[in-house]
Amino acid sequence: MPKYASMRAAEKFLALKKEWILAKITTFQKRPKRIQLSSSKKDYLELKSKALILAKDRLNHFNSFYALRYNQVRIRDQKSRWGSCSKKGNLTFNFRIALLPEELLDYIIAHELCHIKEFNHSKNFWNLVGLAIPNYSTLKKELHKYSLK
Repeated sequence: MPKYASMRAAEKFLALKKEWILAKITTFQKRPKRIQLSSSKKDYLELKSKALILAKDRLNHFNSFYALRYNQVRIRDQKSRWGSCSKKGNLTFNFRIALLPEELLDYIIAHELCHIKEFNHSKNFWNLVGLAIPNYSTLKKELHKYSLK
């Protein structure tokens, strides 16, 4: 509440907005809980090499299907992304991919690999992802249950 507002004004405001506040609380309580993935420096050091092995293995698997040329594969401690693809064809993945179920790992790997050919999220891009991951839209929603922070 603003510094200049009185306690009485605050109580009046709360009484006036009571139904809205209770409705919002109910809405937030119904939301599925996000799964918090580990993010300590120690975890990063322990999981970085595992994540790199997984990423390279799954890239080889999907690239036998797509036959796309990429450059370096990197593992980083990213705070807001599962992966990225640069214009130079470098693929970077979050070390936390090593903690995900295999189907979500595959979705992330195929997604970033497809950016080599389609550097956007157009219909053509999603069609390309869908060739190897037909249920990508379900997996995309599932991935939102996991928190990187």
